[in-house]
Amino acid sequence: MSSDTAPHVVEDFFGAIQLLSDGTVVRGDEAALLPPKPFPDVPGVQWKDAVYDAARGLKVRVYRPTADAGDSKLPVLVHFHGGGYCVGSYDELGGADYLRRRLAADLPALVLSVQYRLAPEHRLPAAIEDGATFLAWLRGQAALAGAGGAGAGVEQWLAESADFARTFLSGVSAGANLAHHLAVRAGSGQVDLAPARLAGLVLLSLFLGGVERTATESAPPDGVSLTVAMSDQLWRMALPVGASMDHPLANPFGPGSLGLEPVALPPVLVEAPGVDVLRDRVLLYAARLREMGKDVELAEFPGEQHGFSVLRWGQANEELIRILKQFLHRK
Repeated sequence: MSSDTAPHVVEDFFGAIQLLSDGTVVRGDEAALLPPKPFPDVPGVQWKDAVYDAARGLKVRVYRPTADAGDSKLPVLVHFHGGGYCVGSYDELGGADYLRRRLAADLPALVLSVQYRLAPEHRLPAAIEDGATFLAWLRGQAALAGAGGAGAGVEQWLAESADFARTFLSGVSAGANLAHHLAVRAGSGQVDLAPARLAGLVLLSLFLGGVERTATESAPPDGVSLTVAMSDQLWRMALPVGASMDHPLANPFGPGSLGLEPVALPPVLVEAPGVDVLRDRVLLYAARLREMGKDVELAEFPGEQHGFSVLRWGQANEELIRILKQFLHRK
């Protein structure tokens, strides 16, 4: 093969992903993308993995607090990891695992960390379809629990501890984007959760895009963890080939996006870091939903970066846990 036709690198995301001109994907070590400092253990939390899609080998990691809740059932927090739809994992250690353990212990809740297929090997909407498959599995678990929690296929921890009437969708960054689109599907009747009930949507550092630049994209604040170039690159690798960043999966208010006015969204908690090139998009998202009459709580963190909930742990994270606890248990 001549040198001018040999496959060459067209995208290189910090060596973790290389996309070649012939479509080949070469994956490297994601360690450089993870927080450098180790996170402490969280006592009082146990976990186990279950398969929710045997055909694709997709799993969910279930975190459950070990403290005796008596006769009380726990809310179910379905959680999707971040990584621009291209990196990350449901079983990733470090900050992501620490966050999920803290959520399980402190809220308290059953936290379900869901695996989904990654781009560019599996471009969108593959991850959204996996999320829908998971919700179908969860609906089945709710039905089994309602029938006594016995029989083939039942996940015992859910049968014993889950309050399916308090099911929440959540995620960090791209995981928050995924959670949004699943909530839209549920709220527009495309996904049926019954006998489970979607009680809320928790969006942490929501990953969005768009062709027209916002002010924080044109003039980013100092010290961002996600640059405009990184965001653009991840969207290029995640969206269908040839799609612009006004694709409905990137821009929920773009020219081709579904109108959200008739969608029955549950209460929404939007976390908005200030040191984030996507800050203006996140604030616009919350504002537009409020204009439509949706129930939206906005939690701003002026000094924090995109994805701070999994990058480090400090006072802002403790405040986030407090806000989440109040949101999950509000009457």
